[in-house]
Amino acid sequence: MIIQIVEDDKSLSEGISISLGDYSDGFYKEYKIETAKAGFDRYGEEISLIILDLNLPDGIGYDYLKYVREKSSVPVLILTANNLEMDEVTGLTMGADDFLTKPFSLAVLRARVNALVRRSQMTGNGKSDDKNESSSNEKSGVYKIDDMVFDFDKITFRKGEEEMFLSVNEQKLLKVFLDNKGMLLTRDTLIERIWGDSGEFVEENALSVTINRLRSKIEGSGEDKHINTVYGQGYRFE
Repeated sequence: MIIQIVEDDKSLSEGISISLGDYSDGFYKEYKIETAKAGFDRYGEEISLIILDLNLPDGIGYDYLKYVREKSSVPVLILTANNLEMDEVTGLTMGADDFLTKPFSLAVLRARVNALVRRSQMTGNGKSDDKNESSSNEKSGVYKIDDMVFDFDKITFRKGEEEMFLSVNEQKLLKVFLDNKGMLLTRDTLIERIWGDSGEFVEENALSVTINRLRSKIEGSGEDKHINTVYGQGYRFE
């Protein structure tokens, strides 16, 4: 696994790489958005995780997050010195997978990275060579709904001819919904299934933001909706 660290504090960048040394086969360290974008264009396919600082010398980390999300669904963990709820909502809305406020302990960072890696790996579970139509496709990790194809084996998602880029949390949420079509899922259940052991540290609005992002990608402007809110109870995927 290769991790890209986009952090202008070189001492912190070095500390992060040392702390996560046993998680990674290598690190690409960038200190500006401009070089991070250039690096992503060169070696983006190698990256398994991005750790992104918000406050960078040549702009806001959100600019790089947007750039990445237009090209990839690689997990992104945001670092920020601003302990503001709006920063977290903005990051999640733009497709970040987790959020950590400075100062933080390297032990907490390791735990968050471990959880992200586990969630990322879980979206690729259930591999199979059976690619027949209908229900056999769903057993192999391929789901077809309307004009959409969700392939969790290859981690590719399409709506018509357009490819969709889903964050790790969006992938996990979609997989839970697809595996439980027609069933009522409470907010607590969804939080536990998506964030696992770290769910108790997740802001309540993180689930709402993730659901809204997924809705915007898989549902059109018509009346037919797949993700339905059951007020006071949870959500149901139809």
